[in-house]
Amino acid sequence: MTIRCVAIDDEPLALDVIDKFCQRIGGIELSTFSDPVQGLEMIRREKPAIAFLDIEMENITGLDIASQLPEETCFIFTTAYLNYAMEGFELDAVDYLHKPFAFSRFKTAFARAMRRLGIEDTEDSRSILVKHEYNNVSIPLSDILYIEAMEGYVKIYREGDECTISRVILKNIGSQLPEKDFIRIHRSFIVGRSKIKSFNKREVNLKNGMKLPVGRQYSADVMALLS
Repeated sequence: MTIRCVAIDDEPLALDVIDKFCQRIGGIELSTFSDPVQGLEMIRREKPAIAFLDIEMENITGLDIASQLPEETCFIFTTAYLNYAMEGFELDAVDYLHKPFAFSRFKTAFARAMRRLGIEDTEDSRSILVKHEYNNVSIPLSDILYIEAMEGYVKIYREGDECTISRVILKNIGSQLPEKDFIRIHRSFIVGRSKIKSFNKREVNLKNGMKLPVGRQYSADVMALLS
């Protein structure tokens, strides 16, 4: 299934970021416009599923564009200005991304848009909630490369070289993860199955080039479950 999207921003670099993030998610057909008028014309004509809208642009604002979108198109604001958040949500925006935003935050917004469209059974809509410092952080399961146990806490290594540290033991966080998507390979490591490139009895090679050891007591299970 391909999701048709449009991004409107008068900054080409901002459009490049959205384009790159959409490619990483996959299954998205994105059209980008630095001219907001041309972008709005395309949205009215083609009625894409999702529109990513900058707010501060010359001649017309993202708020103006949002008020003119067809009912079939939901929208997400992408802006460097926080003072428009209330107006954005009054227009029924799916989300409000404050620049510069990370890939994980973009994926969360995209998942919300998919749920708004009634497409809920997607990998990106599933996540775990962990405590990071004094905040609760939602991490999409598809973002997780592997999880490493440390002394009294875990490190959750994510796509885009991000790492979230949470004071929880590996066994407890492992109980929150679906077995079909994650596998325990060592007393100190849980790995996302879709992130594995190759494996043997002694180590697992991830698609990002990382190598992780396979513990002796886990070796038989790893070979059986991944073969």
